[in-house]
This record gives sequence, C-alpha cells and structure tokens, in this order.
Amino acid sequence: MASTSDIRNGMCIEFNNNLFTIVSFQHVKPGKGPAFVRTKLKNITTGKVIDNTFSSGHKINETRIERRTYQFLYKDDMGYNLMHMETYEQFSIDGNLINNLELLKDGEMVELVVHVDTETPLYCELPVSVVMEVTYTEPGVKGDTSSSSSLKQSTIETGATIMVPLFVNTGDKIRIDTRDTSYMERVKA
Repeated sequence: MASTSDIRNGMCIEFNNNLFTIVSFQHVKPGKGPAFVRTKLKNITTGKVIDNTFSSGHKINETRIERRTYQFLYKDDMGYNLMHMETYEQFSIDGNLINNLELLKDGEMVELVVHVDTETPLYCELPVSVVMEVTYTEPGVKGDTSSSSSLKQSTIETGATIMVPLFVNTGDKIRIDTRDTSYMERVKA
C-alpha cells in the first residue's frame, strides 16, 4: 500500500476496480483546511482521462506493470502473434489491445505492457515512428499549393490511408508518427 506522498507520474494504481496510470499530479496545501493531491488519471483499458482529488495521506493500491519488447510475426484467426526476442516464446493477443493497429506490419518491434501479478497483457504500443512505403497516391499537380491545405490522401503498405504533402509520390518511403498517424518526413533510400 502506498500513500499520496508516493504518487509520481507514470505510476499505475488500482482505483474503482480499474487500472489507471497517473498522467499528472499536484500537491496542494491551502491556507485553510487539510492538504490534498489533485491528479489526472488515465484508464488503461479505455484511454479515458479523469480528474480525481485524494486527501493527504490517503492509501492507494499501487499495481506493478512491466514493458516488454516483442516482435510482431503475423496475424491469424487466433489473433496477432508476438514473439519475445530473448526466450523466443510466442503467443497471440487480441487486436483491440494494439494502439494504431493500421500501422502494424510484419517484423515490427512493439512494446507490450503486462500486469505483473496476473501476467495479463494490458495494451501494446508501436514505436514512436515507423517507416512505410506509399503504395498509391494521386500525382501532385504543379502550382496546386495555393490552397490552405496542401495535403493529399495516400495509401501505405499496410492498407491505411494517411494525408501526405503534394510532393510525395507512389513508391516513396515516408516516416509516420504512430501517436496520431500523421506524416513526419520523406525517408531517403
């Protein structure tokens, strides 16, 4: 059991029968009345962020989680198959545990967040950026940059559709931010 004085960013706690990570916190000592801790908590399963206030000295249930690196192998009817790189242990997880699933390709390294006590996977994160090949995009028209948004749709090798600048062509390799699926830069071969 931890108390409010042990709270830190990134800490995982059990609150209202759900797992939450602490996004931010602030210790407040008003002039009148007892001290308290104002927190922003992110639900691990839903991703919803809530505000909560704990009184000073309140006991909280800290939960241990681990980040483990796995390689994505393939998808079949059982789910998405991952392999641990040191033990070569393979298992499958459900697709709804993977953030930005449309950017996942074979051989990609991912981080799986696991609840240590029960050994259950909580969610899976892709690297911050991935390099993909553009499989289809309309050619950019010269002089078409006068509009306020000079972006066009393109399809990448996983089948996802993202917006790219006009100078990107079919066959180019581009870097994509996996947090918001946005174009970052063109990658030179």
